[in-house]
Amino acid sequence: MLATIPASVLAGITGHPVSVEVHVSVGLPTFTVVGLPDAACREARDRVRAALLSSGVQWPPGRITVNLAPSGIRKEGPGLDLAIAIGVLVADDQLRADLAADTAFLAELGLDGRLRAVPGVLPQVRCLNSNAVVVAPESAAEAALANGPQIRAPETLRELIAALRGEEPWPDLPASESGRQWEEAVDLADVRGQHMARLGLEVAAAGGHHLLMIGPPGAGKTMLARRLPGLLPPLDEGTAIEATMVHSAAGLDLPSSGLVRQAPWQAPHHSASMIALVGGGSRTLRPGAVSCAHGGVLFLDEMGEFAPQALDSLRQPLEEGIIRVNRAAAVASFPARFLLVGAMNPCPCGELGQPGMCRCTPLARLRYARRLSGPLLDRFDLRIHVGRPEVSDLFDAPAGESSAEVKDRVDQARAAARQRGVAANSELRDSDLDELAPLDPDAKDLLSKAIADGRLTARGFQRIRRVALTLTDLAGEEPPLTGEVVAQALFMRTEPVTVAHDPWSVANAR
Repeated sequence: MLATIPASVLAGITGHPVSVEVHVSVGLPTFTVVGLPDAACREARDRVRAALLSSGVQWPPGRITVNLAPSGIRKEGPGLDLAIAIGVLVADDQLRADLAADTAFLAELGLDGRLRAVPGVLPQVRCLNSNAVVVAPESAAEAALANGPQIRAPETLRELIAALRGEEPWPDLPASESGRQWEEAVDLADVRGQHMARLGLEVAAAGGHHLLMIGPPGAGKTMLARRLPGLLPPLDEGTAIEATMVHSAAGLDLPSSGLVRQAPWQAPHHSASMIALVGGGSRTLRPGAVSCAHGGVLFLDEMGEFAPQALDSLRQPLEEGIIRVNRAAAVASFPARFLLVGAMNPCPCGELGQPGMCRCTPLARLRYARRLSGPLLDRFDLRIHVGRPEVSDLFDAPAGESSAEVKDRVDQARAAARQRGVAANSELRDSDLDELAPLDPDAKDLLSKAIADGRLTARGFQRIRRVALTLTDLAGEEPPLTGEVVAQALFMRTEPVTVAHDPWSVANAR
């Protein structure tokens, strides 16, 4: 007797439909799974058997063969447990086939028969053509975002069998707390002093410009960066769906509403490998930190301690907003449009510029500065020196502007960018800048001199224009770009960010 149950598996952040074919025949009691299953799929034999027995259902005494079609796609994880269990019941005539017709099943089974959530439910539901999908209660809110099949979420296999047979009604879906915030944002008013760094943070949020902060330990670089997500606008519908799919595939916690609306925050440790940053793996391709930060902020603290190869792997996604992972056995693409914020010390000991305090040799300083290659450094639109705050700023200065006040100006600049057809000025194409960001004569002279002096590359020239346009939007003005605003954009990008005669003065001249 044969049963075919629809399900799906995850590859990267893309779902692939799978037909779970179960055949029960007379013979020695065996259970075989074919169709390129991994170890977790093959272990379904013991989980499904224990779950059926715990639910008061008889386990077939004959030979059971499970085929996961199509056989050319590798099946990974325990998400096919529930489909296999239903297939066994249908093939053994313990459940009529028409009762499970046109219904897909996506859940792991506990030994007590409970349905457990699996990663990547949203992309797996989106790829199905069934009229209904059964998932674990924890996955109901996420599965409902697919806006397709009817979602059903019983707590146990016993409840599911009773509902399929019509003995009990389908349980109600768990209520989602859509009003609860995913994570409470911290306020920029907590930062005392640091006027240039606060301006850099505002410009980065308003225009989507990548920001590098360099300064001694304890100056407040991490504190500033942590407040950047509170300045960013909520994700639009398309980006929110993409971010939710990435977070789901990566196994990260989702908001109670299921949809990631708030700008994500990712801060990997400086020992993270290249694969941890960009994604991949030998067989199971999973999104990395750059994809988990899609639509939000990727913060690299102690950037000078990251492996140079890992840092250089960021160059392609910074330009294209997508990661393409190619392996011998699989290929996957992950969205990766994020705002990069880096923080590092001016030297290994962090005291460069303090008379008599730096303990680093010139060679150590040079080696530390070279951790950031020229092409990667050129992709930072803003390079800000963050010095230690003055004593008066810590004790006597009034609180600075709150995040809500700064966010009003950021929203104003983002609205101006949307009128130009982009979400932020950093996304403007080079070909559009002549029309959307024209230069007045003073601005042209400044940029011409900077290029002739070698302080700007061709890429840096266009990035300066985008930053100047963002500064213009924040001031509530209209193009053309003036010499004053271009000079400010140049200062925030090309001026040495530490004292003279150190390696950074050379690196920043690129």
